[in-house]
Amino acid sequence: MKILTEIKPDIKELNKDELTRWFKERGVQPYRSIQIMRWLYVKLVDSFNEMTDISIENRQILSENFSFSTTHPKQIESSADGSKKYLFELKDGNAIETVLIPEKNHYTLCISTQVGCAMGCRFCMTAKSGLIRNLTQAEIINQVIGALKDITDEKRLTNIVLMGMGEPLANYENVIRAINLLTDTDSGLHFSTRRVTLSTSGLIPRFSDLSRDTRINLAVSLNATDNKTRDKLMPINKKFPLEKLIDACADYKLAPRNKITFEYILIRGVNDSIEDANRLAKLLRPVKAKINLIPFNEHPGSEFKRPDESAVLKFQAVLHQKNYTAIIRHSKGRDISAACGQLSAKQN
Repeated sequence: MKILTEIKPDIKELNKDELTRWFKERGVQPYRSIQIMRWLYVKLVDSFNEMTDISIENRQILSENFSFSTTHPKQIESSADGSKKYLFELKDGNAIETVLIPEKNHYTLCISTQVGCAMGCRFCMTAKSGLIRNLTQAEIINQVIGALKDITDEKRLTNIVLMGMGEPLANYENVIRAINLLTDTDSGLHFSTRRVTLSTSGLIPRFSDLSRDTRINLAVSLNATDNKTRDKLMPINKKFPLEKLIDACADYKLAPRNKITFEYILIRGVNDSIEDANRLAKLLRPVKAKINLIPFNEHPGSEFKRPDESAVLKFQAVLHQKNYTAIIRHSKGRDISAACGQLSAKQN
């Protein structure tokens, strides 16, 4: 006879209010929830036993009712430029990628929100696997905890970008819960909302929800200046074409002095002409916009090519002439599996 064991919920799936309510129902002082949250997200412990200011009795209650997910990468690839790509294996055997990017005085961490992706963007390696499933709140947060534990120098991790595997707005509830933990300055991970950025391919029905529920930064993956080209590169454009996307961005409620970042991957012979640059400048006029120009990061099996540096500079010059902030973002970690989805694909 097979005995079924009850699967205990991961304590990292609860927020502060939920944990407080759970304790109240069991006659435990509510302030214990804040203590536990700080052990989880400030001191970054790996077990209930390390929570030394919690009584042995209460630690026993926790261990009997909750599991405790940990954050140990299965594989790390390190680049000559200081970038690191982590492969985190999940409980079900799936794997996700997280990238730590060194800046001059700090680190930026690029995290995933789904296993795979359903958006089908032709330039993205993650899209080749399709969507497997959404990540949970704990699986999103654990990427940050894993990177924090791995940083050993004086630079601090200050910036989080939700630009890894998956479409964040397609996993909205778990993503918002994770963002709330990231930006909780009392008992969460203490990141400023001004330093957290969510990147979307353009799932515009969620734009109003996002502007209502959080004050983090919004980035839109644009990559084309006409519907015909964007339809080919990004199938979501067939449902939400450029006109609707730009209208949604123009209506998006921004914090004072904030702008929406438009990510534009430059692909040789596809969207990197001077005509494209002029159309981009005209297209974004209704929006408070800044532009990140990203030369395509070539990877095995890709049909696309990186443009020449001169083409990138000419494209940028047009935008500067039109009074846009346009920054060239050169991909780091090009000597490792830097394309999003590449390391997990190799693993699979």
